[in-house]
Amino acid sequence: MATTEPTTVTADRAATLREVLPAVPRRRTRIGLVAGGLGTYWPQFPDLLPQLRESARYVTERLRQMDAEVTDVGFISDAEEGAVAAEELRRADCDLIVLFLTTYLTSSMVLPIARRAHTPVLVIDLQPSERMDHASFDTGAWLAYCGQCPVPEVGNVFRRAGIPFRSVSGWLRQESAWRRIEQWVRAAHVRAALRHARHGLMGHLYPGMLDVSTDLTLLPATFGSHVEVLEFDDLRHRVEKVTEQETRERMALARRVFTVDDSVVDEDFAWGATVSVALDRLVADFGLDTLAYYHRGLDGELHERLGAGMILGASLLTARGVPAAGEYELRTSVAQLASQSIGAGGSFTEIQALDFEDGVVEMGHDGPAHLAVSARDPLLRGLGVYHGKRGWGVSVEFDVQHGPVTLLGLGQDADGSLSFITSEGTVVPGPLLEIGNTTSRVDFGRDPGEWVDAWSATGVGHHWSLSVGHHTADFRAAASLLGIDHREV
Repeated sequence: MATTEPTTVTADRAATLREVLPAVPRRRTRIGLVAGGLGTYWPQFPDLLPQLRESARYVTERLRQMDAEVTDVGFISDAEEGAVAAEELRRADCDLIVLFLTTYLTSSMVLPIARRAHTPVLVIDLQPSERMDHASFDTGAWLAYCGQCPVPEVGNVFRRAGIPFRSVSGWLRQESAWRRIEQWVRAAHVRAALRHARHGLMGHLYPGMLDVSTDLTLLPATFGSHVEVLEFDDLRHRVEKVTEQETRERMALARRVFTVDDSVVDEDFAWGATVSVALDRLVADFGLDTLAYYHRGLDGELHERLGAGMILGASLLTARGVPAAGEYELRTSVAQLASQSIGAGGSFTEIQALDFEDGVVEMGHDGPAHLAVSARDPLLRGLGVYHGKRGWGVSVEFDVQHGPVTLLGLGQDADGSLSFITSEGTVVPGPLLEIGNTTSRVDFGRDPGEWVDAWSATGVGHHWSLSVGHHTADFRAAASLLGIDHREV
């Protein structure tokens, strides 16, 4: 097929991607909600509780608009009701609990919720409006505005109990306060994705890449996720069962998604399509949420051909929400999943070169890419040789959408602990290599050499996830919910 000029991404093209590459379904993020106030007030001020319950209903409605499953355990008025709510929320297996302080309450009412549920808690206090009407308010009307009063008390008790404290204070319909709440819900999406993920790890370590090596106990210990160790023979077995009709159908799908360069050899295209069909079955059979892979192989034998044929199928999987990373880069596939969970994409990336004249860092990678972050229709290019790897075949080439981007890497320290490492920049236009790689020119607003020094000093490996938009605040909040450090360059 002759080369055609790639076209700029449009809403129609995004819709086409969703149509031809339906997302793999996942467990929805679960948000627990409990509202409360001091029951002593109810007989003293009969109009107060109905007003607070109405505010609680509004909070429930807003949370249910945030692409999450909300478990609302109701309104608590004393410590006994708090203990009952704590047990309900424990059984709900939430990813975040939102504790709405509608008026003053005692810390004894809410401490059991944080301790027994074993779930991060966000305290919110949203008074009914921007300010009180001082001339007309009596004590009962004032108490509806007193949700901020117990926030320091709760913060103090949480700290003494060793429980991380986070809060959002504002008024009920204040959109800036809701944006802060939404940020914590996005962070809960990351926690949910990593807590329940099944990470596929297929093949073996790229020889010599010591930074890529990951203790397989570390991910379940840190996040609760599972690592499924796979052999390339698991893929081979499924490749052998792909029919010629399935291969033709996958090639037709690829032509809808990619511009196919005239350097692509039909035989290699068909092989990549066959491997793609088998990869889909591998992911389905093992229930995978991510896949990291590498296999060196020898002299054109089957396992080498399998490794070389991964790029098309791994890119299509990534576009469907199952991030794939080459070079056995498990921690980067985890970072890609975190990026994916907040709707920001997340493509396998490393540094390629520095442009000191334009002040940009050129970065990208060969191998699988996230098609949704491409600035144009992604290109399939045929390569007779893969640099640094054995084999040959079809590869993916594109530039990332111009505009704000965020890098997210998983660092690891001497004590084994993981951290989120982020940096925000802007993808800008300029000359690009045409070598079958994803590539982009990122301006970090500083000398590119100085940026490389600062980025490398954080403990990040030499691969990471690149996503569209600025999301450092989201990843900082996610690190808080996950109980790991966050570092920003």
